[in-house]
Amino acid sequence: MTSVFAKLGSDFLSSIIFLVVYGITDDVVLATAIGIAAAIAQVVYSRIKGNPLGFMTYASLALVIVLGSATLLTKDPRFVMFKPSVAHFAIGAVMLKRGWMLRYMPAIVVEHAPGLITKAGYAWAALMFALGLGNIAVAMTGDVKLWAFYISFVAFGAKIVAFAIQYVAFRFIITRKLRGEAAAARNAATS
Repeated sequence: MTSVFAKLGSDFLSSIIFLVVYGITDDVVLATAIGIAAAIAQVVYSRIKGNPLGFMTYASLALVIVLGSATLLTKDPRFVMFKPSVAHFAIGAVMLKRGWMLRYMPAIVVEHAPGLITKAGYAWAALMFALGLGNIAVAMTGDVKLWAFYISFVAFGAKIVAFAIQYVAFRFIITRKLRGEAAAARNAATS
């Protein structure tokens, strides 16, 4: 699961840089230009390091360039503000694949709760779609400060809360199941 959050952070790096520069300068054009440059530099750096770049990396770069260019031409930040929605929808669509979470789960969870993992995977997909829709709603207001709050605290916080809930739920369910199996084994041994 940690690698999922790292990937999300990487995918949103240009948006984060846009937010920081905009917050400091209050200049949409400058923040957008630096965000585009950061996205290009991130891909170039990965290529130089020999890191494999997947479809999502190139799709994210294309979105940054296209939506960033639209922002530069119109001086309307909403184009850049829509990028996280596209990313959330794409990630949500990938998360609709049955069993996508299996490779991120400890063996004990995979062994004792495979059905629960599938349900949790669909819940994560639903969360991504909800966050994407929320981002669109906030971006449509055109208020960059509200959008910055949404992306920085609401969207990120929702993922942290969902991860915490999932961890606690899995731990509780697996522990309960293992205790029940141990009690059943003790009862069978004494009978």
